[in-house]
Amino acid sequence: MRTAAGAWSAGLSHAARRRQNFVLIYADDLGYGDLGCYGHPTIRTPNLDRMAAEGAKFTQWYSAAPVCTPSRAALLTGRYAVRSGLTRVLFPDSTGGIPAGETTVAEVLKGAGYQTAAIGKWHLGHLPQYLPTRHGFDSYYGIPYSNDMHPREGPGSPGNPKHPPLPLMRDENVIESEPDQSMLTPRYTEEAVRRIRAFRGRPFFLYYAHTFPHVPLYASPRFRGRSARGLYGDVVEEIDWSVGEILRTLAETGQEKHTLVLFTSDNGPWLQRRVHAGSAGLLREGKATTWEGGVRVPFLARQPGRVMPRRTSAQTGSMLDILPTFAAMAGASPPSAALDGEDLSRELCTEAPARERTLFYWNAEQLCAVRQGPWKLHRISNTAEQASGRTKHDPPLLFHLDHDPSEKYDVAAEHPDVVQRLAALMDEHEAKIERGPAQR
Repeated sequence: MRTAAGAWSAGLSHAARRRQNFVLIYADDLGYGDLGCYGHPTIRTPNLDRMAAEGAKFTQWYSAAPVCTPSRAALLTGRYAVRSGLTRVLFPDSTGGIPAGETTVAEVLKGAGYQTAAIGKWHLGHLPQYLPTRHGFDSYYGIPYSNDMHPREGPGSPGNPKHPPLPLMRDENVIESEPDQSMLTPRYTEEAVRRIRAFRGRPFFLYYAHTFPHVPLYASPRFRGRSARGLYGDVVEEIDWSVGEILRTLAETGQEKHTLVLFTSDNGPWLQRRVHAGSAGLLREGKATTWEGGVRVPFLARQPGRVMPRRTSAQTGSMLDILPTFAAMAGASPPSAALDGEDLSRELCTEAPARERTLFYWNAEQLCAVRQGPWKLHRISNTAEQASGRTKHDPPLLFHLDHDPSEKYDVAAEHPDVVQRLAALMDEHEAKIERGPAQR
C-alpha cells in the first residue's frame, strides 16, 4: 500500500528536485508558546501561521543548549557545544570563539558552490578570527553578541558600564556604534531582501539570526504599541512581518519553490524579567535550564512542492540536525568530524514515520538530562535548582513527555528499568564525548 509520504515524494515536480536554497530564520529567546500557531492568544503572527499552514509545524524540536552561544555553536556545527568548548555565553571582553577546526554548515554548503550570508546576531566570538566571514559566510551584517552587552540601559535589561558601545558590523568592519535598536529588525530585513534578490540564479544559504526578543526589547515606530501583548508582542509581531517580507521576496524572484525556509529559536524564553519575557506555553521553566521550556522551541518548515503542507509533526528533532539535513538535501559532503545530528530530510518534508531519537541535554559543561523516545531522565538543571533544595546527589527524575510535557509527574519509582537504561546512556555519553578546550 502506498503511503501518503511515498505519494508525496513520488509527486515532487522536476522544479522542486532542482538544487535548492536554504533560509534559516533564528529568533533569540522566543518561547514555545509565543506564536499564534503554537497557541498564543494575543500575539498576532499571520506570516508564521501561514508557514505552519503551508508547511510543517514541529511540536518536539529542540535547541542543543539553553543559552545563546552554545546553542548557536551546536546549530552551525551539528555538534554538542562541549566538543568545541563553546559551553558558556561569550561577552565583549571574551577572547575565545568558534575554533578554526570546527566546520560550519556554511562551509559545507560553500564547498558545494553555494553563496552564503549571515545577518543579525552572531555570538560565536567578536575578534576577527571568529567572525562569520572566517567561517564560511561570504558576507555578514549585524551585531556580534547580545544587545544587552553595552553601557546604556534599555527597557527590561540594564546595560553594563564596563562594556564598550554596541557595534553594528558589515563583514569585519564596525560601521556604527550604538545603532538605534528600534530599527534593527527593519534594517536586517532590508539586508535579507537585498541578499535574496542578489542571490538569484545560484544556490544560496541565508542565516538570519534576529537580535530579538532578547532583552532589552525594541520595536520600530510602525510596530510600537500595536500588540495586545505589550512591548514583547510588538517585537514578535515585527519579527513576523520580517518573515512575511522574506516569503514575499522569494515569491517575487521566482525562488519560492526552490527554497526551504525554516523558522525557530535559539532557546526558550528569558523568565527573570517576566513583564518583558516570553512564554514557554505548557512547558516547564525557560532559558538557562534544561527543563523543556528552556530547550524545546517552535520549529516551522516551508517549501511549496517539497515540504508536505498542513502537517503537524511529533518527530523529535534538534538543531544538531540542521547541518546533516542541509548537506544531504544539497548533495554536499558532510565534515569528517563526529556529528551529533542526523539527516531528517524525509521527516522534514513528508509524513515519514517518526524516528526514535536519543538527545542529550547539556548546560555549560554539565550533562543534565537525556531523552530517548518519550522518556526523559532529568538530573540537576542549574545552580538555581540547587538553591531551591535539589542537588546533584538527589535521585534523578523520570518523565514521560508524551503524557506529561509539563514535567509535573516524576514516574521514576514506577519504571526503575527505564531509569537504569537512561542513566547508563548518560554515563556512556559523558565518558565518550570528546571535550574541546573552553572558549571564554
